[in-house]
Amino acid sequence: MMRVLLDTHVYIWRVSKDRRLPARIRNSIDKAQQVYVSTASIWELSIKSARGKLEPNGERAIDELEAQPFIVLPVQLKHARAVRRMPDLHRDPFDRVLVAQAITEDLEFLTVDGELSDYLADMTPA
Repeated sequence: MMRVLLDTHVYIWRVSKDRRLPARIRNSIDKAQQVYVSTASIWELSIKSARGKLEPNGERAIDELEAQPFIVLPVQLKHARAVRRMPDLHRDPFDRVLVAQAITEDLEFLTVDGELSDYLADMTPA
């Protein structure tokens, strides 16, 4: 069964039908039996929104999560602990949590960020 976790940008682009969403990622989402969005993504978007640094599609993504056909993945203690074992390849704490969730939950992580892909090659599920 194909289960995927969407990176924050991928989630925004999917909800807004943005052309920047690569066809390979769009196809993976369409084929997946379960598609997850992390509460860490909504947390990140909410912080950017409060600072006035979020584009309208990001605002929409916050407000429409419950209306989307995605499964909300809460951040759990095991995810936070998994971050501790991660090499220091990427500085963004939200991205690190997303990678930890994907690894811990055995989800395919759909991202356009090449630096995050390095984590997935280096880590195995806990």
